[in-house]
Amino acid sequence: MSHGSHETSGSILKQPKAVWAVAFACVIAFMGIGLVDPILPAIAESLQATPTETEMLFTSYLLITGLAMLGTSWLSSRIGAKKTLLIGLGLIVIFAAAAGLSQNVESVIGFRAGWGLGNALFISTALATIVGAASGGTGSAIILYEAALGLGIAIGPLLGGLLGHLSWRGPFFGTAALMAIGFIAIVAFLRPERDAERPVPTKLSAPIRALRQPALAVLAAAALFYNIGFFVLLAYSPFPLGFDALGLGFTFFGWGLALAVTSVFVAPLLTARMPRTRVLWIALPLLAVDLVAAGLVIANPTALVVCIVIGGLVLGVLNTVLTECVMEATDLQRSVASSAYSAVRFLGGAVAPPAAAELAHLIAPDAPYYAAAGSVAVALVIVVLGHRALRRVDRVEAEPALTEAEAITAGDAA
Repeated sequence: MSHGSHETSGSILKQPKAVWAVAFACVIAFMGIGLVDPILPAIAESLQATPTETEMLFTSYLLITGLAMLGTSWLSSRIGAKKTLLIGLGLIVIFAAAAGLSQNVESVIGFRAGWGLGNALFISTALATIVGAASGGTGSAIILYEAALGLGIAIGPLLGGLLGHLSWRGPFFGTAALMAIGFIAIVAFLRPERDAERPVPTKLSAPIRALRQPALAVLAAAALFYNIGFFVLLAYSPFPLGFDALGLGFTFFGWGLALAVTSVFVAPLLTARMPRTRVLWIALPLLAVDLVAAGLVIANPTALVVCIVIGGLVLGVLNTVLTECVMEATDLQRSVASSAYSAVRFLGGAVAPPAAAELAHLIAPDAPYYAAAGSVAVALVIVVLGHRALRRVDRVEAEPALTEAEAITAGDAA
């Protein structure tokens, strides 16, 4: 963490039990993103599902996460953070276990949607909770939170591969068990907030109305097309790679590690040296080139793995910088701006996986990568043409560490 972290590094490990409880649950929540990746081919085989049907596991999860994000700030500002966290965790435990017990792919798709609802409630509330409960100031709380997030994104595919090596049901039961431990820890250690600590209740319509602001509309539209590239790389790649669950687990562990490192360390270095829109103008074409390269080397698994990991490095920068832009683009309450942006962005993620599988089926296995590169190019055009609306995000000022952490969260909660 580049800002505000050195002042409190001595006390980072001396945190109340409540902070550790939420941080542990954060690791598990972020593991849920990449957990199913290594078992997609195994699910397709075991449940006699087509690749398109299997890709709907991402679609249902992301679609419901995105739509639910529109209402999370409305709910948590009324019932409080502890109840919101517990409802989110409880839903993940129930739906992850139910997915593990499923006998057909339609059931798994449905239960992943419920999991997405739980994840939206949990993730959107966790950062504020850790910051509120931590000792040693905001700086140490944020380092802890980012560490939990990075760990979760990297470990998810690895755990998915290890448990999926035994059975495709393993990762679902593993998540349910770990989330149940997180639920018990939060019940035991996190005290409910007093009424005075709660934010002012937000209107349910606030995130939708927020999209009328030109800067937010430009960023959300760009993120919609960029996220198509993100999820083709993440959700479609297990099929052409042809690895077993363990091989896929290690591949996407590398991807997650690359993404975590650049989002936490590299993105702040770049934005300290050049305007945020300039970083986007450089990183978006790099991602498009990487996706074209993935299409060209699709028949060579080693080269494709290299493209996936390089993609992770670029995605980490893009996620953080795009969401930092969202935090700074308007005078709106941050939770409202973030909800509006995330909802639109997740729609791109929801469309991409089944569309990629259909393109591969109808045209050729490399077609999804070229289409994804085209989609990222559209995102670049939107950012370049919308640069006037984005002037405000390039004003250089001391960046509060909290903004950066919110950016990394919303970015990596894809």
